[in-house]
Amino acid sequence: MLRSKALRAAAISCAACLFATPALASSSGPGAPGIGDPYFPGYGNGGYDVTHYDIQLRYQPSDDHLSGTTTVVARPTQELTSFNLDFALPVKSVRVNGAEAEFHQQGTELTVEPSRPLPENSLATFVVEYAGVPSSVDVDGFNPWVRTSDGALAVGQPEISAWWFPSNDHPRDKATFDISVTVPDGTEVVSNGVNTDRSSLAGWTNWRWRTTKPTAPYLAFLSIGQYEVSTKTGAFGQPSVTAYSENLGELEGAAKASVERTPEVLEFLSELLGEYPFEAQGGVVAAEGISFALENQTRPTYSSKFFSQGANTSVVVHELAHQWFGDSVSVDTWRDIWLNEGFATYAEFLWSESQGTGTAQELFDHYYNLYPENDPFWTVTPGDPGPDNVFHEAVYVRGALALHALRNVVGDEALLSAVRSWVAEKRYGNGTVEEFIALLEERSGKQLDEVVNAWLFTPAKPAPTAENGVLPSTTAQVKSVPPAVQQLDFTHSLLREVGR
Repeated sequence: MLRSKALRAAAISCAACLFATPALASSSGPGAPGIGDPYFPGYGNGGYDVTHYDIQLRYQPSDDHLSGTTTVVARPTQELTSFNLDFALPVKSVRVNGAEAEFHQQGTELTVEPSRPLPENSLATFVVEYAGVPSSVDVDGFNPWVRTSDGALAVGQPEISAWWFPSNDHPRDKATFDISVTVPDGTEVVSNGVNTDRSSLAGWTNWRWRTTKPTAPYLAFLSIGQYEVSTKTGAFGQPSVTAYSENLGELEGAAKASVERTPEVLEFLSELLGEYPFEAQGGVVAAEGISFALENQTRPTYSSKFFSQGANTSVVVHELAHQWFGDSVSVDTWRDIWLNEGFATYAEFLWSESQGTGTAQELFDHYYNLYPENDPFWTVTPGDPGPDNVFHEAVYVRGALALHALRNVVGDEALLSAVRSWVAEKRYGNGTVEEFIALLEERSGKQLDEVVNAWLFTPAKPAPTAENGVLPSTTAQVKSVPPAVQQLDFTHSLLREVGR
């Protein structure tokens, strides 16, 4: 998946790149067909800000046919003569503020020309009607929609929404969601937030889901098929919705033994990071179609493969840590991916420490010594990995090591203070690597250029020095392997398998 995305990014024409920054110059004109991401210039769009998506779908698992109407509520940030949405399925019609609008599609770009310009900061609605077979729609050889034997999965990163609803598909533009999906009776639908209603009529069942907290489009998801769905009271008195595929077979026990610990893990993380930022929680375990896990907001989705060796709380910790790092506080651009994956991986280190299966320092020592100086692992820089390496193992593991090195340099109190301030001040917003480092320097009172450059921006193994946060014990000759390592390695081999 990562390789496909990298090829798509590289294939974007120079003409498109010229428009890949937000529109700034004129008071009236077209919105840009890109939001300004240096790694993926075609992602997102300029000229408007979405506040809400109302998605109404009808899906037939037998032939993968999806029809729908999505209403996008937005505010133009300039006077708009035309604008773009990210969408790949065939479109039947578009209405802007109730009036029919001209439109055309190329790849995932849906360009809309309203009958009259949209005033800056006005209330605007874009209603898109569409129908198609998502699994048959490839764009530049890429298709993240997964058709399964009993339904489908709309789960993907860094993009998935274009295969089921039109959006401004970039983490910078978050919105709230109402998601309504009608399926044949006996089929379950799981999505984000709270299940507000379920009703049946004439052989079809309608499932309604609502999330009231700002959500990046790629973190909205669908799991459709044969699931055991249950709602219980989870951590903080919230609804905890879990869904287990009815086809898990012998993996069912291990999956439940892992995902049912979600409330416990959230309580552990909230003690470290502060208040859980969302209104619901839970998890979905799919039996087929994916080999990865993804931190869909309020409800991560896990491949059953994570539980093939038994219970696996490591992956649950990783995806739930993302609720703070990646979901609530999202990347400003995909260059900032360390803020997602390095932090979520380090949460696994801290969980291991709390469970007595290896301290964070022991895990740091193990992984620092695991990769020799000439290993290509060290050539990828987590602070700026490049579009080909957004989901490279170094972003995860070297990213976690970087956090521990910073902890060794600034101390526990300063790092924890910076992290808690980060998730509180940036809640429901976006951040950059440089902003986090500046906050850590402020809280610690230390200038961190040396350790930051060594761990995040230098394509080489950091030297074993105190200035780089490497303790003398790290390079000692005799070392035992922490018990957590086996599960961590197994978990991350799957997380990396599809470039997640």
